Amino acid sequence: MKMNKKDKVPNITNENEQEYWLEFKKTLSPHIREALIIKYSPLVKYVANKISFNMGSHKHIEFQDLVGFGSFGLMDAIDKYNPNRDIKFKTYAVTRIRGAIYDELRKLDYLPRSIRKDVKEIEKAREILEARLSRNIKPQEIADMLGIPISKYNETMKRYIEASPTSLSDVWYVGDDSNEISVIDTLKSNDKTNPEYLAEREDVKNKIIAALKKLPEKEQQVLILYYYDDLTLKEIGKVLDVSESRISQIHTKAIQQLKYSLSEIKKQLL
Repeated sequence: MKMNKKDKVPNITNENEQEYWLEFKKTLSPHIREALIIKYSPLVKYVANKISFNMGSHKHIEFQDLVGFGSFGLMDAIDKYNPNRDIKFKTYAVTRIRGAIYDELRKLDYLPRSIRKDVKEIEKAREILEARLSRNIKPQEIADMLGIPISKYNETMKRYIEASPTSLSDVWYVGDDSNEISVIDTLKSNDKTNPEYLAEREDVKNKIIAALKKLPEKEQQVLILYYYDDLTLKEIGKVLDVSESRISQIHTKAIQQLKYSLSEIKKQLL
C-alpha cells in the first residue's frame, strides 16, 4: 500500500481500513494513527453521551471532559488493537473508551477510604459464602458473617453506589414467567407527562442500578457488554481475552446473584 506524500494523513475508508491497520502495526506511522483517531472520534462522543445520561454523583462533570477522558481510551485502543484477531475495532474500542472514562471518574471519587475497605470486606464475605453454599447470598447473611448490623451493610452499599458513576440505563428484569426481559420494556410508557409515572420510573430504575452495582466489576462488565452493547458471549470473550465458556459462566453467575435483588424489586411493583 502506497501513501500519497501530499496527503500525509490518509483517508481511511471501510474498504481500505484493514490495509491501513496492517501498515500501522508494521510501521507505527503517526499519520495513519492520526487518521484512525479522526475516523473513530465519533465513537468517543457516542460512548461519552451514553455515560453522561447516568452520572450519579458526577453530574458536575462536563460532557467535553468525558470526551477528553474517552479520547485517551481511543488512542490506547488504537495502539493495542490486533487487526489479525477476529474482532472488529469498534467493538474493542468501546470497552477501552468506557474504561478510560470510568478510570478518570474514579479518580474524582471522594468516597472515604473506610467505605472502600468495608466494601472489599463485603465482597470477600460474599465470595466465601458463595463457595461454601453454592447459591445466591442474601445481604443479611453477609452482615451476619461480618458481625455487623444489616443497617451498616445497607449504608455502606448505598454510599458506594451513590459515589460510583452509573453505567447502565437499559438492564434486564425477571418477569412473571421467570424469563429475562428488558427493564426498559417495563419502564416505557406513552404517558410521559404524568409526574407520578416519571417519579416511579426513576425510583425503579435506581433500585435496579443499585442491585447491579453490588456485583463484582467483572460481572458488571459482562452484563454491560451483553445487555447494553448487544455483544454476543463470543464477542465479549474476545474483548476481554477470555474463553466463551468462561464468559458464559460469569454471565450465569451474575444473573443468579441478581435474581434475589430483582425479585425483591418486583414485589414492590405488584
